[in-house]
Amino acid sequence: MQVVIGRIGRAHGIRGELNVDIRTDEPERRFAPGSSVVCGGRTLTVKQARHHGGRLVVSFEEVPDRNAAELLHGTVLEAEVDPQDTPDDPDEFYDHQLVGLEVRSGDIVVGTVTGLVHLPYQDTLAVAIDGREVFIPFVTELVPVVDVAGGFVTVADVEGLLDPAKAENAASDIDTN
Repeated sequence: MQVVIGRIGRAHGIRGELNVDIRTDEPERRFAPGSSVVCGGRTLTVKQARHHGGRLVVSFEEVPDRNAAELLHGTVLEAEVDPQDTPDDPDEFYDHQLVGLEVRSGDIVVGTVTGLVHLPYQDTLAVAIDGREVFIPFVTELVPVVDVAGGFVTVADVEGLLDPAKAENAASDIDTN
C-alpha cells in the first residue's frame, strides 16, 4: 500500500535538488539515503536529504540536474508500506487506518471518516454525516479518541462542529446601528 509522504516544490539550485513539502511524521525514515519513493508512477532513490530554511531539500539518484528537477514540480511522493504497519508513535496514524472509521459523539454514531485533508498547519478529517461532508480539524481537543482497533473516533461535543448551520456566527453579534 502506498502512503503520501510529500509533495515536490520548486527546484533548489542547479544540481537537481528539490524542495519537498513533508507529509509524513517520519521524514528521517522516509527520506533516508538509499530509500525509495514513488513519484508519478516511477521509483526514485534518495541520494541525500537535508533541512534548509525550514524545508526539506532532497536529491534523487535519477534526477541529475535542474531541468529534470523542474519537471517534477508539484508531484506527490509516496512510500510503499505494509498495510499492517503502524507509525512508531501511538498518536500517529496512516490515512488508510482512519478512512472508514465510525465517528461518534458520545455514544452516538454520527458519521464515517471518508478521508483526510493535509493542510500546512494541521490535518483535517473529512466526515460523511447525513449525506453531507463535514471537515473536522484533527486535533486532540476536537478528536480526543482514536480507536483504530475498535473502529471509531470520538469527536468533542462542540456546538457547530458537526452541523455548521448551528455554529455561532460572529458577524451576527455585531451591532450595525
